[in-house]
Amino acid sequence: MTKTIQQFFDARPESVGQARSFTSEALADWDLPDRAEDVRLCVSELATNALVHGTAPGHGFLVKLDADEDVVRLEVHDSRRQHPERP
Repeated sequence: MTKTIQQFFDARPESVGQARSFTSEALADWDLPDRAEDVRLCVSELATNALVHGTAPGHGFLVKLDADEDVVRLEVHDSRRQHPERP
């Protein structure tokens, strides 16, 4: 059975640490501590990128986790409506 949790974070530097804590707590609640450090590293990088490059003024970002016995899926959604442009 797949477990899902998500949380919205404000566009503030301290939100990246809050997103890491949210991730750690979710994985601990789901009894998946062996995957916590890898997923925390990924959420830290993706949340930082969303905060620096993808949040619209006055908006934040969303972190979503899905897990089953074999897979943990992490999504970080920023609040910009525009697509990235290729340099």
